[in-house]
Amino acid sequence: MSTLAIFGAGVMGSTLLSGLIRAGRPVEDLLITERDPERAKALAEQYSVRVLGNAEAAEAADTLVLVVKPQDMGALLEEVAPHLSPGNLVVSLAAGITTGFLEQRLPDGTPVVRVMANTPALVDQGMAAVSPGRHCDDRHLAEAEELLRSCGKVVRLAERHLDAVTAISGSGPAYIFYVVEAMIEAGVLLGVPRATSTELVVQTLYGSATMLKETGQHPTVLREQVSSPGGTTMSALRQLDDHKVRAAFLTAIEAAARRSHELASGQ
Repeated sequence: MSTLAIFGAGVMGSTLLSGLIRAGRPVEDLLITERDPERAKALAEQYSVRVLGNAEAAEAADTLVLVVKPQDMGALLEEVAPHLSPGNLVVSLAAGITTGFLEQRLPDGTPVVRVMANTPALVDQGMAAVSPGRHCDDRHLAEAEELLRSCGKVVRLAERHLDAVTAISGSGPAYIFYVVEAMIEAGVLLGVPRATSTELVVQTLYGSATMLKETGQHPTVLREQVSSPGGTTMSALRQLDDHKVRAAFLTAIEAAARRSHELASGQ
């Protein structure tokens, strides 16, 4: 099996590392790099994984997975580019970093895959989209997909769609948590103890998501099953419509996609 190096073992990097190990990837085929020596030491002890410098890891790896912050990507590419060999695959999880940006700074012909992942990968329920660079073929994409499947689900999309993916699933957990916060606060306002209100809301969210996934029914159908004419749910939904909550969500997600495009353009 090929050697894989994860550059940047922060939250997402370490999540990917643990997911790969749980999925059966031999630890001897994995490398990490990490600027924080204490964190590097802790991960080496926890997973028995080798920790190398960026240049050494680039020399040793067949696949390089870049999980650094977008503002650190230029410096990392400058450091690792001289150490790449023909056939190396580069997979980037940095938000807003385009395949073009990567290809300009890597040896000509290097296959690059851009990934947009999200934080539920922490509990193996992530949603990731992968997009190929100019030199990628199906084999490279399949390798990237296998990598991300260790932490959740993966879809393959053209890069032009990644701003929308960023706005929907990348930022999406924050929207969900925002609504959950509001529902919990509403329960407290109505006199329910906070712990109980939290349990009610979280289980309702989990059950609703499970219904969506397992029934395959359109959310409108499932919503209408709860909405009896003249009942409590209809009264609540009327208030949401009066406050233009649906329109606000559309506008908010459009704003996130626009900001993703600006970041990818270097703004």
